[in-house]
Amino acid sequence: MMGIQEIAQQALMTGCLTTEAENQLRQLLSMKYDWEDFQAFIKLQKEVMEGRVRQESRELFGSGFSSNPFTQNVVIAS
Repeated sequence: MMGIQEIAQQALMTGCLTTEAENQLRQLLSMKYDWEDFQAFIKLQKEVMEGRVRQESRELFGSGFSSNPFTQNVVIAS
């Protein structure tokens, strides 16, 4: 399994956070992680929120509420 920084870097390079990578992030974020991992996650989250990285899960399951860490408690107007 890749680490948080590697997942974030891959998503930033490709412009897409895959569903598989998102699930790996959930697992990794439930464990201990360091400051660099936290910063990488925050940068990825910002890029997703600003539309520079797309989420495969949003495309597959719609843009409503979900349990993923990027859209939790966020309402996006269509």
